[in-house]
Amino acid sequence: MRYRITHKTEYRYATPVAQSNHLVHLTPCAVDGQIVEQHAIAITPAPAHRRDFTDYFGNSTIHLTMEEDHSVLTMNAQTTVTVTRDHSPLLAKSVASWEMVRDLMTDAAHIDEAEFACYSTFTNPTPEIAAYGALSFPPGRPLMEAVMDLTRRIFTDFEYNPTVTDIFTPISQVFEMKSGVCQDFAHFQLACLRTLGIPARYVSGYLRTYPPKGKPRLIGADASHAWISVWCPEAGWIDFDPTNNKTIADEHVTLTVGRDFGDVSPISGVILGGGSHFVHVSVDVMPIDDQGQEIGQSISPEQQAEETAAEGATQPELSQAPTLASAQEQSQEQSQIQTQEKVQPADPLPADRTY
Repeated sequence: MRYRITHKTEYRYATPVAQSNHLVHLTPCAVDGQIVEQHAIAITPAPAHRRDFTDYFGNSTIHLTMEEDHSVLTMNAQTTVTVTRDHSPLLAKSVASWEMVRDLMTDAAHIDEAEFACYSTFTNPTPEIAAYGALSFPPGRPLMEAVMDLTRRIFTDFEYNPTVTDIFTPISQVFEMKSGVCQDFAHFQLACLRTLGIPARYVSGYLRTYPPKGKPRLIGADASHAWISVWCPEAGWIDFDPTNNKTIADEHVTLTVGRDFGDVSPISGVILGGGSHFVHVSVDVMPIDDQGQEIGQSISPEQQAEETAAEGATQPELSQAPTLASAQEQSQEQSQIQTQEKVQPADPLPADRTY
């Protein structure tokens, strides 16, 4: 499937920002099954300095220095990408037991994978979490079969609820509530796997969403997503989506990989000034044909609101909610931005959540 992805972010500050530095991760990875055809990002105001580089985990990264006073900062990333994935053949040939993979992590030849078997800031487990994960890993079970079982159990046992967690909610609390969002489920599954010494990565990306049958696609209402990737000796890295109980497919677009969310925040940084702030994010994952034309029909949020009002409906019958989609990434975009002035910080915004 071919997509044109637009990711717009706008920060509005209560008082002007005098200077800021940002790390930006908005360029999709060139991974197996995914070809990045075109990518560009427009930034206003123009940065005083820009450096493009590849970070430690292989992600395309931009370092920006802003030296012009500004009350509004906008970033508009546009990407054309082709995704063709089918993990079935990889799963079929992945027969190594989970103990075999665990033991390989002591081999110097696998040092690159072994670092993903270690705990990280967002994946520190409790004994109860370790016990939950271990239920899917009886002695001798093939690793990928066990991971798929754990993925299914998280999907079954946990409720998707975008109102009960934020980016600061520890996975121990997520486990107690059995509730959260894609970011929570990914961190929780990583913690379960890492207690067993299994190498697993956090993956940030996009997920194509589908409108109800007979309805147009809502522009700007897609959102970022999070899932995990597990390493096996026969096939390398295979990705699992615990939020949707599946291996990733053509609907998933990989943006970045790391140990956890802290490594792959799309926009993070430090600002001087600014006071309180508001963030608005719009993500659009548009399927396109070989000529670059949109597949299917779309409608803007304004048009949708007008049609809803005209129909006298009290609640839009859409699986894509633009208000929620904006909230989904607000903390993801802003979570690591800190002010250097002694101002009252804004309340934490909801964590990355989607679908």
